Amino acid sequence: MKFVFFGSPRFAEIVLKKMIEGGCKPNLVICNPDRPFGRKKVITPPLTKILAKEYEIEVWQPEKLDVEGFEREVDGVDFAVVAAYAKIIPQRIVDFPNLGTIGVHPSLLPKYRGASPIQTAILKGEKETGVTLYLMDEKLDHGPILAQRKTIIGAHENYLQLEKRLAEMGGELLAEILPDFSAEKIKPRVQDETLVTFTKKFVTQDAFIEPRDLELAEGGSYEKALEIHRKVRAFVLEPGAWTTFNKKRVKILETDIVGKSLKLKKIQVEGEKVKEVGSRK
Repeated sequence: MKFVFFGSPRFAEIVLKKMIEGGCKPNLVICNPDRPFGRKKVITPPLTKILAKEYEIEVWQPEKLDVEGFEREVDGVDFAVVAAYAKIIPQRIVDFPNLGTIGVHPSLLPKYRGASPIQTAILKGEKETGVTLYLMDEKLDHGPILAQRKTIIGAHENYLQLEKRLAEMGGELLAEILPDFSAEKIKPRVQDETLVTFTKKFVTQDAFIEPRDLELAEGGSYEKALEIHRKVRAFVLEPGAWTTFNKKRVKILETDIVGKSLKLKKIQVEGEKVKEVGSRK
């Protein structure tokens, strides 16, 4: 079983670790080049590169993923696994492995295709979500499904917490199915196109909370409290939920719902340190 793994950020690193712990170690990890990070612009490797080095796995970090370079690096590979690679992979590369390329997507496809399935599930108040392993084709998150696993979304679970759980599930599921997949014992099932929904990439304005809505939520409007609580949880990493108060920008980092009212737990006023608070008043 010879395969390569594409992925760079936290989600990919967790998937890779769980997959390795489950006995499925890739022959090569393909990730982004090292980049400047933080205020001091320290050159920092991707998390998947750090993990790969720990397990003595070869790493390839192309600035641009070209077909010829890929074919030289992975000659004779059985399949590839892609988890949050964040670059467009040319179709010739997707099709190059003998058995194809497996995508790891943190939703129950065909629901929530696209860039933000975890955030969207939280914003929509979904009770459950999951992870899907599918064979990539020329369309976005479209290929036939190899395996899925469901999970309940916690009432107060935020993006980072849910992302971690889904990544762990994805890695564990890969470790379970890859032996059968490599032996061609799994029959993929076509996605039901009548159930397709898409997500979008969120921007800063999507995370804005109207001051009046915040007042209503704190005052006992359960509908507004739920809406804001979901927004804070969904955007905890980026772009970050925020509002304005006394002409200053205020980041809302953590909230709770007590009874029917929203309670602010952690905020950061523009120019100040993060502080814990019972109410902004």
